[in-house]
Amino acid sequence: MNEQRRQILEMLAEGKITADEAERLIEALQREQPEAPPGAARRRKARPTYLRVVVNWQESTGGDGPGRVNVRVPLQLLRAGVRLTSLVPPQALTRVNAQLSRSGVPIDLTELRQRDIEDLIEQLDEVDIDVDDPEASVRVFCE
Repeated sequence: MNEQRRQILEMLAEGKITADEAERLIEALQREQPEAPPGAARRRKARPTYLRVVVNWQESTGGDGPGRVNVRVPLQLLRAGVRLTSLVPPQALTRVNAQLSRSGVPIDLTELRQRDIEDLIEQLDEVDIDVDDPEASVRVFCE
C-alpha cells in the first residue's frame, strides 16, 4: 500500500473525511498513478481524449446523394460530468433519477462512478454498428 492511500485511510478512520470522499480520493490516485503488475514492462496506451461518431451513407431517400456526419465529443466532458455528480446533494439526485426514469432513461446517477466512465471508454476502443441500409456505416470509437 502506498503512503498516499494509507493517509486517506487514516483520515477516514479519524473521521476527518467520509467514506465517499475517501473513495473519490483513492480513485483519483489510481487515475494519476496506475499500478503496473510486478515485472510487467508493457507500454501504456495513450489516454483517449475524444469520442468520435462517424456516419457515412451513399444515397438518401430524398436523392441528395452520399453524405457524412462526423461528431467529435471531448471525453473530458463525460469525466467532468461524473465528478460533478459527487457535488449534487442526495435529495436532488433522487429527484433527477426519478425524472430520468419517467422520461425512459434508466440511469441511477447515485451509482455512477469515475471508474464506470473509464471502463466505458476502454470498451469503446472501436465499435461498428449495423444499420438497415447496406450502403451506410456507423463507427463509434475513442481517439
